[in-house]
Amino acid sequence: MTLTLYTHPMSRGRIARWMLEEVGTPYDTVVVDWTDKPAALLGANPLGKVPTIVHDGAVVSEAAAICAYLAEAFPAAGLAPRADERAAYLRWMFFTAGPLEAAMVDKVLGVAVPADKRGMVGYGDFAQAVDTLEHAVCAHDHVAGDRFTAADVYVGSAVGWFTQFGLLEKREAFMRYLDRLHQRPAWQRAAAIDDALLATAA
Repeated sequence: MTLTLYTHPMSRGRIARWMLEEVGTPYDTVVVDWTDKPAALLGANPLGKVPTIVHDGAVVSEAAAICAYLAEAFPAAGLAPRADERAAYLRWMFFTAGPLEAAMVDKVLGVAVPADKRGMVGYGDFAQAVDTLEHAVCAHDHVAGDRFTAADVYVGSAVGWFTQFGLLEKREAFMRYLDRLHQRPAWQRAAAIDDALLATAA
Protein backbone atom coordinates (compact mmCIF):
# COMPACT_ATOMS: atom_id res chain seq x y z
CA MET A 1 0.00 0.00 0.00
CA THR A 2 1.33 3.44 -0.92
CA LEU A 3 -0.23 6.67 0.23
CA THR A 4 1.28 10.07 -0.57
CA LEU A 5 0.09 13.48 0.55
CA TYR A 6 1.04 16.52 -1.53
CA THR A 7 0.65 19.52 0.72
CA HIS A 8 1.93 22.80 2.07
CA PRO A 9 1.69 23.76 5.75
CA MET A 10 -0.08 27.03 4.93
CA SER A 11 -2.88 25.52 2.89
CA ARG A 12 -5.93 23.30 3.01
CA GLY A 13 -3.41 20.50 3.08
CA ARG A 14 -3.72 20.79 6.85
CA ILE A 15 -7.22 19.35 6.51
CA ALA A 16 -5.93 16.25 4.72
CA ARG A 17 -3.08 15.91 7.23
CA TRP A 18 -5.56 15.91 10.13
CA MET A 19 -7.70 13.32 8.36
CA LEU A 20 -4.68 11.10 7.72
CA GLU A 21 -3.69 11.33 11.37
CA GLU A 22 -7.23 10.35 12.37
CA VAL A 23 -7.09 7.35 10.01
CA GLY A 24 -3.77 6.30 11.52
CA THR A 25 -2.27 4.65 8.44
CA PRO A 26 1.31 5.37 7.34
CA TYR A 27 1.72 7.94 4.57
CA ASP A 28 4.44 9.87 2.81
CA THR A 29 4.47 13.64 2.59
CA VAL A 30 5.64 15.81 -0.29
CA VAL A 31 5.80 19.49 0.66
CA VAL A 32 5.05 21.50 -2.45
CA ASP A 33 7.01 24.59 -3.40
CA TRP A 34 4.48 27.05 -4.84
CA THR A 35 6.94 28.22 -7.51
CA ASP A 36 8.30 24.80 -8.51
CA LYS A 37 5.59 22.18 -8.29
CA PRO A 38 6.81 18.61 -8.64
CA ALA A 39 6.14 16.79 -11.89
CA ALA A 40 4.51 13.92 -9.99
CA LEU A 41 1.91 16.29 -8.56
CA LEU A 42 1.21 17.92 -11.92
CA GLY A 43 0.91 14.49 -13.47
CA ALA A 44 -1.63 13.47 -10.86
CA ASN A 45 -3.47 16.80 -10.71
CA PRO A 46 -2.89 19.19 -13.65
CA LEU A 47 -4.03 22.12 -11.50
CA GLY A 48 -1.15 21.43 -9.13
CA LYS A 49 -3.48 21.94 -6.17
CA VAL A 50 -2.83 20.86 -2.64
CA PRO A 51 -3.97 18.82 -0.97
CA THR A 52 -3.84 15.95 -3.39
CA ILE A 53 -3.40 12.36 -2.27
CA VAL A 54 -2.34 9.36 -4.31
CA HIS A 55 -3.44 6.06 -2.78
CA ASP A 56 -2.21 2.97 -4.61
CA GLY A 57 -2.37 4.94 -7.84
CA ALA A 58 -5.81 6.45 -7.19
CA VAL A 59 -5.76 10.25 -7.18
CA VAL A 60 -8.06 12.26 -4.94
CA SER A 61 -8.07 16.05 -4.76
CA GLU A 62 -10.35 18.57 -3.02
CA ALA A 63 -10.15 18.43 0.76
CA ALA A 64 -13.75 17.38 1.35
CA ALA A 65 -13.41 14.54 -1.15
CA ILE A 66 -10.17 13.43 0.51
CA CYS A 67 -11.89 13.29 3.90
CA ALA A 68 -14.80 11.27 2.53
CA TYR A 69 -12.52 8.98 0.53
CA LEU A 70 -10.22 8.17 3.44
CA ALA A 71 -13.17 7.49 5.75
CA GLU A 72 -14.38 4.84 3.30
CA ALA A 73 -10.95 3.49 2.34
CA PHE A 74 -10.03 2.88 5.99
CA PRO A 75 -13.29 1.80 7.66
CA ALA A 76 -11.55 0.53 10.80
CA ALA A 77 -10.99 4.16 11.83
CA GLY A 78 -14.76 4.54 12.27
CA LEU A 79 -14.95 7.92 10.57
CA ALA A 80 -17.50 7.08 7.87
CA PRO A 81 -21.15 7.78 8.71
CA ARG A 82 -23.55 5.19 10.08
CA ALA A 83 -26.92 4.99 8.37
CA ASP A 84 -28.54 7.39 10.85
CA GLU A 85 -25.69 9.90 10.43
CA ARG A 86 -25.39 9.85 6.66
CA ALA A 87 -27.84 12.64 5.81
CA ALA A 88 -26.29 15.20 8.18
CA TYR A 89 -22.77 14.01 7.29
CA LEU A 90 -23.30 14.66 3.59
CA ARG A 91 -25.38 17.80 4.12
CA TRP A 92 -22.86 19.68 6.22
CA MET A 93 -19.75 18.54 4.40
CA PHE A 94 -21.20 19.63 1.05
CA PHE A 95 -22.63 22.85 2.51
CA THR A 96 -19.22 23.80 3.86
CA ALA A 97 -17.38 22.89 0.65
CA GLY A 98 -19.94 24.65 -1.55
CA PRO A 99 -22.15 27.51 -0.33
CA LEU A 100 -20.09 28.42 2.74
CA GLU A 101 -16.80 28.43 0.84
CA ALA A 102 -18.38 30.60 -1.86
CA ALA A 103 -19.68 33.04 0.74
CA MET A 104 -16.24 33.34 2.33
CA VAL A 105 -14.46 33.81 -1.01
CA ASP A 106 -16.96 36.49 -2.03
CA LYS A 107 -16.31 38.27 1.25
CA VAL A 108 -12.55 38.22 0.70
CA LEU A 109 -12.98 39.50 -2.85
CA GLY A 110 -15.39 42.23 -1.79
CA VAL A 111 -18.18 40.81 -3.89
CA ALA A 112 -21.56 42.22 -2.86
CA VAL A 113 -24.37 40.09 -4.24
CA PRO A 114 -27.38 42.25 -5.21
CA ALA A 115 -30.52 41.39 -3.28
CA ASP A 116 -32.34 40.31 -6.42
CA LYS A 117 -29.51 37.89 -7.34
CA ARG A 118 -29.12 36.12 -3.99
CA GLY A 119 -31.09 33.12 -5.19
CA MET A 120 -28.39 32.49 -7.80
CA VAL A 121 -25.33 32.25 -5.56
CA GLY A 122 -26.30 29.24 -3.45
CA TYR A 123 -25.84 30.83 -0.04
CA GLY A 124 -28.41 33.64 -0.03
CA ASP A 125 -26.35 36.27 1.73
CA PHE A 126 -23.32 36.08 3.99
CA ALA A 127 -25.28 36.38 7.22
CA GLN A 128 -27.55 33.52 6.22
CA ALA A 129 -24.57 31.30 5.44
CA VAL A 130 -23.01 31.99 8.84
CA ASP A 131 -26.28 31.39 10.68
CA THR A 132 -26.70 28.11 8.83
CA LEU A 133 -23.21 27.02 9.86
CA GLU A 134 -24.04 27.87 13.46
CA HIS A 135 -27.12 25.65 13.18
CA ALA A 136 -24.89 22.81 11.99
CA VAL A 137 -22.56 22.94 14.98
CA CYS A 138 -25.28 23.55 17.58
CA ALA A 139 -27.63 20.66 16.89
CA HIS A 140 -25.30 18.04 18.41
CA ASP A 141 -21.76 17.75 19.72
CA HIS A 142 -20.67 16.89 16.17
CA VAL A 143 -22.13 17.78 12.81
CA ALA A 144 -23.42 14.28 11.96
CA GLY A 145 -24.73 13.60 15.47
CA ASP A 146 -23.17 12.74 18.80
CA ARG A 147 -20.11 11.02 17.30
CA PHE A 148 -17.00 12.41 15.60
CA THR A 149 -16.82 11.65 11.86
CA ALA A 150 -14.84 12.75 8.83
CA ALA A 151 -17.37 15.55 8.36
CA ASP A 152 -16.03 17.15 11.52
CA VAL A 153 -12.52 17.14 10.09
CA TYR A 154 -13.71 19.19 7.14
CA VAL A 155 -16.29 21.42 8.82
CA GLY A 156 -14.10 21.91 11.89
CA SER A 157 -11.12 22.86 9.74
CA ALA A 158 -13.25 25.44 7.93
CA VAL A 159 -14.51 26.93 11.20
CA GLY A 160 -10.95 27.10 12.52
CA TRP A 161 -9.53 28.61 9.33
CA PHE A 162 -12.27 31.21 8.87
CA THR A 163 -12.27 32.35 12.52
CA GLN A 164 -8.45 32.52 12.56
CA PHE A 165 -8.42 34.93 9.64
CA GLY A 166 -11.36 37.02 10.80
CA LEU A 167 -13.76 35.94 8.08
CA LEU A 168 -16.07 34.28 10.59
CA GLU A 169 -17.00 35.92 13.86
CA LYS A 170 -15.98 33.99 16.96
CA ARG A 171 -19.46 33.08 18.10
CA GLU A 172 -19.68 31.01 21.27
CA ALA A 173 -21.06 28.02 19.36
CA PHE A 174 -18.15 28.02 16.92
CA MET A 175 -15.52 28.29 19.62
CA ARG A 176 -17.09 25.54 21.75
CA TYR A 177 -17.13 23.28 18.71
CA LEU A 178 -13.47 24.02 17.98
CA ASP A 179 -12.52 23.41 21.60
CA ARG A 180 -14.02 19.92 21.41
CA LEU A 181 -12.22 19.11 18.18
CA HIS A 182 -8.88 20.46 19.31
CA GLN A 183 -8.84 17.99 22.20
CA ARG A 184 -8.37 15.18 19.70
CA PRO A 185 -4.84 13.72 19.69
CA ALA A 186 -4.91 13.39 15.89
CA TRP A 187 -5.63 17.11 15.47
CA GLN A 188 -2.82 17.94 17.87
CA ARG A 189 -0.36 15.68 16.04
CA ALA A 190 -1.31 17.09 12.66
CA ALA A 191 -1.08 20.69 13.85
CA ALA A 192 2.35 20.04 15.39
CA ILE A 193 3.66 18.50 12.15
CA ASP A 194 2.44 21.36 9.99
CA ASP A 195 3.48 24.07 12.44
CA ALA A 196 7.00 22.62 12.47
CA LEU A 197 7.07 22.57 8.65
CA LEU A 198 5.83 26.15 8.58
CA ALA A 199 8.57 27.26 10.97
CA THR A 200 11.19 25.57 8.77
CA ALA A 201 9.79 27.20 5.65
CA ALA A 202 9.89 30.60 7.32
